[in-house]
Amino acid sequence: MQLKIMLPFRVFLDNVDVNRVIVDTNKGSYGFLPRRLDCVAALVPGILTYETKAGTVHYVAVDEGILIKEGGEIQVSVRNAIGGADLGKLRQSIEQEFRNLDEKERFARKAVAKLESEFIQNIKKLREEE
Repeated sequence: MQLKIMLPFRVFLDNVDVNRVIVDTNKGSYGFLPRRLDCVAALVPGILTYETKAGTVHYVAVDEGILIKEGGEIQVSVRNAIGGADLGKLRQSIEQEFRNLDEKERFARKAVAKLESEFIQNIKKLREEE
């Protein structure tokens, strides 16, 4: 099978030597083998596991997204993905990424609050001038 993991601005993974894929969906964990029926699944944040024809197992932490299985091709479209062969290292990478996202989110919230405050002040000034 071919496994393709796509992020909003790039292709994260494109591997044609995949035997099986396991993902977490909103209905539980599902495994995909080459002869499984075509389907679409909503993904939840979790670990995507895939095994290559050589027998090597790989792990990819994925954010929420969608999976489409059609024939021998599995396409996964997610907002964010972090790859790693070792689950321990993958966990450390995820924790670091979440810390970075939390900082960015706090900064964005402050910026939005400032914009809202300035907008309200400008509306008050316009009303006072009338």
